[in-house]
Formats: sequence, C-alpha cells, structure tokens
Amino acid sequence: MYIGRDMTELSMMSKTEWDDSELAFYHHSLQQIAPYLNIEGQTIHREIIEEIENRGGIKQQVADYTHGTKTVYD
Repeated sequence: MYIGRDMTELSMMSKTEWDDSELAFYHHSLQQIAPYLNIEGQTIHREIIEEIENRGGIKQQVADYTHGTKTVYD
C-alpha cells in the first residue's frame, strides 16, 4: 500500500518537488489506466514521465540482504 502524499496535495506542487517514490507510484498507477485517461490525465502522466527522465530515470539501488534494487513506493 502506498504511504505518502495524495494527488490532491501533489497537484498543487511542481513535479520537481515530488519524491522519487511518488513519481514511481503515480507513473505506475497512471500507466495501468492509460487507455481511460482524458487529456488532463494524459498531460499529468506525460509531466511525470518527463520529470523521471529529467532525473535520469528511476534509480536502481545496489541490492543487499535488506533490500532489492526496485524503487519501493509502498
């Protein structure tokens, strides 16, 4: 389960102020419903993708015995 700021709060902030986990979560969520998004939803999703790209992608961390390499947004 995602624990973090909801879209209402995040929509009032610049995407540059979002955490990596928030970008990853909302990208994944919007990606799942992409065929059903209206123009506004598609624009938000595109902005999230652009911010992820501007940051150099979702960082793959080095795995050890306490965590894997996937960015966790739960």
